[in-house]
Amino acid sequence: MNVHSSMRSAEAQVSFDRRELGVILSLYGRMVAAGEWRDYAISCLRHHATFCVFRRTAETPLYSIEKHPALRNRQGMYAVIGMDGQILKRGHDLAQVLKVLERKLLRVIGD
Repeated sequence: MNVHSSMRSAEAQVSFDRRELGVILSLYGRMVAAGEWRDYAISCLRHHATFCVFRRTAETPLYSIEKHPALRNRQGMYAVIGMDGQILKRGHDLAQVLKVLERKLLRVIGD
């Protein structure tokens, strides 16, 4: 494989940028501190990127935060998906989409 083909394959992957990761990891840190989340995984694929959160490493993800750039001009490129595959929130602004998980954090702290 030559350098140009490896550069094209790297460019073909979708990933979260530094700002997006900052927003996600800020929420992740608060949920870890509340004892709700304990692990995460990031996948950068050709058409979308996914940040999955887990209560325990060996389980299926509690939530997946996805970025689909192809949906940017439609319903929004960010989505939060529950463990059952249901889309909990979708939109154009990552911070607004993550508010669906912020509400769960407020319930945990309020209990």
